[in-house]
Amino acid sequence: MAQALWHSESLSVIVFLAMFEDFTATDRWTKESVHCIYQALIVAIATRHADAVDIKFLVDGRTVWIALPHPAWVEYKKRTSRLITDSLAVEIAGHYLKAALEAGEGLGREMYSLTVEETLAHLEAVIAAMTAPVSA
Repeated sequence: MAQALWHSESLSVIVFLAMFEDFTATDRWTKESVHCIYQALIVAIATRHADAVDIKFLVDGRTVWIALPHPAWVEYKKRTSRLITDSLAVEIAGHYLKAALEAGEGLGREMYSLTVEETLAHLEAVIAAMTAPVSA
């Protein structure tokens, strides 16, 4: 799925393919490849009275939720004058999930809650990955 993203240092639009909606990661401890698929995005205020957006992935068929705090949207807007879209939120959560799995933090829980700073760090990593030159 292609999406446009405004690059923070210019007025140009960057077109990228979704990187973290359907991906594999290697579990650090088992060295096995796990298949991760994005399934849903839910505003958690309605479901669990939390100030977050919950993003659901299936990790080898097992449900894993990544909770991104709403204040991250406000902070990002304040810092950049840009918005975190639903698609970008999925990419942030997927980037976190892949990093957690590869660091050995991944398969023990059903819910992972990020801080504002963790969310913004993963957002920056996603943007960096999307804007990196592609080698031929």
